[in-house]
Amino acid sequence: MEFVDLKAQYRALKSQIDERIHRVLDHGQYIMGPEVRELEEKLAAYTGAKHCITVASGTEALLIALMAIGLRPGDEVITTPFTFAATAEVIVLLGGVPVFVDIEPDTCNIDVSLIEARVTSRTRAIMPVSLYGQCADMDEINAIAERQGLAVIEDAAQSFGASYKGRKSCNLSTVGCTSFFPSKPLGCYGDGGAMFTNDDALAQACREIRVHGQSARYTHMRVGVGGRMDTLQCAVVLAKLERFEWELERRSVLASRYSALLDDQRIGLPAVRSDRSSAWAQYTVRIHSGATTSRSTVQARLASEGIPTAIHYPIALHQQPAFADVSIVQACSASELAGQQVISLPMGADLTASEQDRVVAALTSALRAEIK
Repeated sequence: MEFVDLKAQYRALKSQIDERIHRVLDHGQYIMGPEVRELEEKLAAYTGAKHCITVASGTEALLIALMAIGLRPGDEVITTPFTFAATAEVIVLLGGVPVFVDIEPDTCNIDVSLIEARVTSRTRAIMPVSLYGQCADMDEINAIAERQGLAVIEDAAQSFGASYKGRKSCNLSTVGCTSFFPSKPLGCYGDGGAMFTNDDALAQACREIRVHGQSARYTHMRVGVGGRMDTLQCAVVLAKLERFEWELERRSVLASRYSALLDDQRIGLPAVRSDRSSAWAQYTVRIHSGATTSRSTVQARLASEGIPTAIHYPIALHQQPAFADVSIVQACSASELAGQQVISLPMGADLTASEQDRVVAALTSALRAEIK
């Protein structure tokens, strides 16, 4: 069994993907070819954002967004410690200071009620992470940002396709950033990402930064990076867009089925707020560790049955050596506890009911064995 079955997805889309790739091979415009613009137009239309700028990765999207808003050394960015390292990494690379705010225990998204107390005269932006495919409470975050004169950058690496109060993730803030890493809900066959904004000036800055700050060939208006998404990767995403809505619906069905089958007090199920939907990048449960239950033992038992799992994420960023001396943090006990309990189960549109039954049976058996 695959954790995310990209081979099954390719088989389902083989003709479309192959045709798109060969079209690029025929025209030979591997950098900034016509598929780049085509994808940007389609993604902008999908989200409702005025501008879409494709970039080399989700990490590059966050970096360019911070550069575009003018982050300076010493500036603070409020974010969550319960995320992948890239979220804080880009802040530090620019000389900024991550200010870690704890998470909601049930959604694992940033706890909005804790944000405003962490704003200082040095705060420049808020960077919520739409974890596991569900957006944070963006209206409340935007309201804080408006009161305090801050930018909001949504780290939507896991939530492209999700909705919040009827609006699409990536079109909920100053800038939205997503990833097309292969295992994401909408993935390419390498690295890729995109940025979204309704601000014309920010869009222009992002476009220039991704090509070494050029406004025209060899005319460098600002310091930039080599951050373009290549044409072949755009072609792959264009092919996958053809059944993306079906995949989102399928992920939602599978998530609901998991929750119905895993109605067990020893397992904490993922919560989705009533005013939003999840793209279900992961289906992540909690193993309530105790005297008789160990997540590591449960994970090992699943592995012995051929069931792959992952932990997103075992160590919160404020506990990571890389960020120990370059961040500001107060108590983040909910993030620390989540790191000890969460485990992600196989998920993807091509997961079959029989495979899902195997996962549930193996997990239930592992928990029962632990109790004995």
